[in-house]
This record gives sequence, structure tokens and C-alpha cells, in this order.
Amino acid sequence: MLNIALFGPPGAGKGTQAKKLAEKYNLTYISTGDILRKEINEGTPLGIEAKSVIEQGGLVCDETIVQIIENSINMHHDSNGILFDGFPRTYAQAYILDGLLIKMNTKLSALISLEVPKDELIGRMMARAEKENRSDDKKEIIENRLNEYNTKTVPVIDFYKEQNKYYPINGIGTIDDVFERITVEIEEILSQTLLNVVFFGPPGAGKGTQAKRLAKRFNMVYVSTGEMIRKEVADQTELGKIAKPYLETGDIVPDDIAIRLIERKIAQHKNIKGFIFKGFPSTLVQAYILGGLLKKLDSSVSLVMNMKTSTLLSLKRLTARSKTKNARSYDMDTETIIHRLEVFQERSCKIINFYEQQGKLNDFDGNKDPDELHEDMADTIEKAFKEIRK
Repeated sequence: MLNIALFGPPGAGKGTQAKKLAEKYNLTYISTGDILRKEINEGTPLGIEAKSVIEQGGLVCDETIVQIIENSINMHHDSNGILFDGFPRTYAQAYILDGLLIKMNTKLSALISLEVPKDELIGRMMARAEKENRSDDKKEIIENRLNEYNTKTVPVIDFYKEQNKYYPINGIGTIDDVFERITVEIEEILSQTLLNVVFFGPPGAGKGTQAKRLAKRFNMVYVSTGEMIRKEVADQTELGKIAKPYLETGDIVPDDIAIRLIERKIAQHKNIKGFIFKGFPSTLVQAYILGGLLKKLDSSVSLVMNMKTSTLLSLKRLTARSKTKNARSYDMDTETIIHRLEVFQERSCKIINFYEQQGKLNDFDGNKDPDELHEDMADTIEKAFKEIRK
């Protein structure tokens, strides 16, 4: 999802550029200025409250702004994100916006700031006052609004600089020139968006086989907690010694171990396209943990590939693997295999429901021919990359 706050002083041309950006990237457009003027024209309680403040060139209080945004933030189902024009304007509103987006299970992608000299701004706004007869564009009010901007809204820049989300744009030039400068930055932002895929399914579903092939095909980082834990056991590390008894019985290794291994793996890779996780999460708690781990990267789970396989086929595959060089210690005993399948059945419903409610679950028939299944999954990942690059 692409969420942008278009920032800049009055007269910088935010409204013009915002509408062009909303159309190009299919974003839900929210202009606090437009909404406030509509409330004022309709004589609503919020409009009456805001009118006197706006006429004096002041900023409407946060309580009022939050109410109008929450009333207007109903996104179109097919929208690719939200474009905010005129919000946030203060340091406090930057935190408010974060809270509003967290409530929607999303985040701000960028604050794009149009940089225009003061003399140019005054000239533009005086010309607009004559053309549109706007009461808030008289010279003394213009001066007040620019002073208000400098004292209250510039600190917002520091807030987003700390998050590496601040993108200054030269606002001088034709509308098309400025628009092109903005789109260059947005395309760069989109190219850096991570695609994170979770492979989910019972033991023996073929998750590892498909996850490895797809990670190689799309140049993504393959993260298998099972492989990492087995290496720790083989190397007789402290983590391996703790994990070994759990592997032997087919039980889930303590979360602290998995977290440390995943953090280490993530830290080893920079400038990547995304991660493919296999074997984690295997519990609802781990689903929350993975969300937290990815949050540190300013990212989240994008897709869950749910491989639905019959218990009989899983049993056959695991039994067959026990006779190969790829055999696991927990493949050698039928009772252990059955225990692992039972543990999966007990815990899987909560994870499936968790990701299904977020619209991230994709079901696949794990009984299909592996090559056909691979192509089905590749199509889903290809489409997901196209979506996040829009």
C-alpha cells in the first residue's frame, strides 16, 4: 500500500499535484482543506467551529481535524493507498497520523515536501485571491499563514527525517515539471518496498521445496527456521543444545531461539527484494512475533501461501524422506511424524484465521504436481510484486 502525505507551505501547489498523483497511482485523496471548506459551506457544527479560525489564518484544532479525517477515510476497495493533502501540519499531527494508519494496519510511505521560496508563494496566493475571490488569501492573512507554517509545521520535517521518509521536491517550474520530480521519487520508494511471503502447511506439504525454488526465481532471501536450528544443533552451539530435545520429539522450539536466529538472518541481508519464510510462524504467537520483526524494517507480511495437503500424503512423503540423505531426526519414527501432524492441526486454524482476516491468505492444492504448483505460486508472487510496485 502506498500512503503519501503531500507537504509544503500554502501556495506550494499541493492540491494540484495531489490530484494528479491520486489519479496516477489510484490513491484515495483526502484534502483537509477541501473537507473543511465543505463543512463550512454546509454549516455543520464542525464547519462553524473551524470557520473563524481559518478566516484568521490559524490552524484548526487537532480534535476537529481527526474527526473530519476519520469521517472521510473510507477507502475505495480497489484503492492502492491514501494521499493526504494538508495533513499532518504539526508535530502532534504526525503522531496522530501514525495512530490513524496503525488502526488501519498500514503506515505512511513518504512525506513529500514541495519547497518554494516565500516571495513566490505570496505572488501565487495573491493571484489566486483575485481569481477565486478566496477570503483566506488576503495579504495580511497570507503572511500569517506562512508564519504559522514556519513555526508549527516545519518541525514535522524532523519527525519524518528520523524515519527516512522525508523527500524534499523543488516546487518551482511548470505543473508537469514538478509532477515528474515527484513521480521519480515515488517510483524509487516503490522499488524499495519489500515483499515478504510466508509458506504455511503441514509437515510433508513440500513447503521447503517450493519456498527454495521461488526464493531463487525471484531473488528473495529464503529463511527456514528448521534449517537454521539444525545447523545450530550440528555445530553444537548453546542454542543448538537447547533446541536439540525439541527437534528429537517433533515439538516446537522455544520462540526465543527462533527470534534470535531470524534477527541474525535478516541483519545479514541489505538491499533485497523481500523474504520467504518457511517454518515460521507455526503458532499464533509467532505470527505476532514475525509482525514485530518485520515492523523493525518498516515492513510486514505480504502474502501467506497456504499449502493444503492430505494427512495421508504428508505421512507418505515424510516416511519416504526418512529413507533418504535428507532425512530429519524426527522423520525416523511414525509416532513422531503423527505427533507433528497433530500439533500442526491443533495450532493451524488460529494462524489461518489471523492472516485470512488481513486478506493475506492464498490457498494452494499441495497434492498437485510440484511443477504445476510451482507455476501457480509463482504467478501469485509475480502479481504481488506488480501490486506493490504500482
